[in-house]
Amino acid sequence: MTAFDEMRPDGSTVRDPYQGYDGWLQSQDKARLTEKTGDAERVFRKTGITFNVYGETEAAERLIPFDIVPRIISGREWRRLTQGIEQRVVALNAFLDDIYHRQEILRAGRIPKELIAGNEAFLPEMIGVKPPGGVYTHIIGVDIVRTGEDEFYVLEDNARTPSGVSYMLENRETMMQLFPELFQQVKVRPVENYPQLLRQSLSRVRPNGCRKDVPRVAVLTPGIYNSAYFEHAFLADQMGVELVEGSDLRVVDGRVAMRTTEGYKEIDVLYRRVDDDFLDPLTFRPDSALGIAGIMDVYRAGNITIANAPGTGISDDKAIYSYMPEIVEFYTGRKALLGNVPTWRCSEEDSLKYVLEHLEELVVKEVHGSGGYGMLVGPAASKKEREAFAAKLKARPKNYIAQPTLSLSTCPILTEAGLSPRHVDLRPFVLVSDKIQIVPGGLTRVALKEGSLVVNSSQGGGTKDTWVLDD
Repeated sequence: MTAFDEMRPDGSTVRDPYQGYDGWLQSQDKARLTEKTGDAERVFRKTGITFNVYGETEAAERLIPFDIVPRIISGREWRRLTQGIEQRVVALNAFLDDIYHRQEILRAGRIPKELIAGNEAFLPEMIGVKPPGGVYTHIIGVDIVRTGEDEFYVLEDNARTPSGVSYMLENRETMMQLFPELFQQVKVRPVENYPQLLRQSLSRVRPNGCRKDVPRVAVLTPGIYNSAYFEHAFLADQMGVELVEGSDLRVVDGRVAMRTTEGYKEIDVLYRRVDDDFLDPLTFRPDSALGIAGIMDVYRAGNITIANAPGTGISDDKAIYSYMPEIVEFYTGRKALLGNVPTWRCSEEDSLKYVLEHLEELVVKEVHGSGGYGMLVGPAASKKEREAFAAKLKARPKNYIAQPTLSLSTCPILTEAGLSPRHVDLRPFVLVSDKIQIVPGGLTRVALKEGSLVVNSSQGGGTKDTWVLDD
């Protein structure tokens, strides 16, 4: 199946969103563009825009590849996407509130009880706990794929600790440095105010007991060896807040306080980039050195906002994802505006049988997997790899879901031979407080290897600047 190319669907005619850019591109010297690619790499290296790769001893810290050809989305397309994303985010928050309180969706039989009760991402400690402002998912990344002119699907939801927004911001900053004249010709909606929007959004969900006009916000990081540490430090700096580790914090008089040169100061909102298991050694893993002893007691008492709320990770579960059309309709009363990718739940006997018989056609993923790890892309796998994966499926069927191999849309990248199409996806970023804000664009990830469908940076993918036209 031929993939839909977002710039030239028929190989020659340029689609409307790319008309202005193409006019500029035709006037450019190829040698200059190649030189600008090198300039971009030097900017990224100088800025320190890297990510860590786990499990590799050599070159574990890598420069994320960046392609200078932007991915362009029309204003009309963006309006349609944002309506669907907003509906989905509303449903996700309602779902989380429900499963930790009345569990009406379970009693209505719309999703199986065992999907919640037996789920390692479900936190019994959150039952009956109402986060400040009733918000569970303060920052969400919704992964979207495209298969045709008007065909968009949600690939997965990232409501635990979504990453990548720093690359979105740095990609735009780099493009504006390299091609300032281009942004005068093509009117692109801005993304650079995201850190200010994030700070404002977090401030709006301050705990009820906060007595300050301006709540104190901090970013909690696991430390410099975390794969997304650059982003943690970047966002703290851009928001003008402190970057802290667990060892910098303690519970003082029923509040979480941060060590400063003037003694301990209370924190009102903690944007945590630490997983649930490590958040509080008194409640979760006792061996954790990354969290704060007693923070869950402070949280349950309503004296701190934790973004995102503990227990939100269950909405990232890929088995839960397969029920999202039902979840959206249950909580909003309307059909989902953005569809799901068809999904087989391997926990179901008939589905498992189908998946095992069609492994060479399917993509199989772990229900709690991320980063492109632990998955099988059937068409690209060898017979031996498929057989080994089939054994895993039979041993732990509940651990996997499967999906058809979609023909993801392509966008051109700059290669030595000129422009060449590569498969892409899109992660828009959503902020939730007393309102929902979606930054116009997001992170476009691109599979740099020809023919590859895997866009994750940990698996050799790169990124592009994403333009939403101001039309």
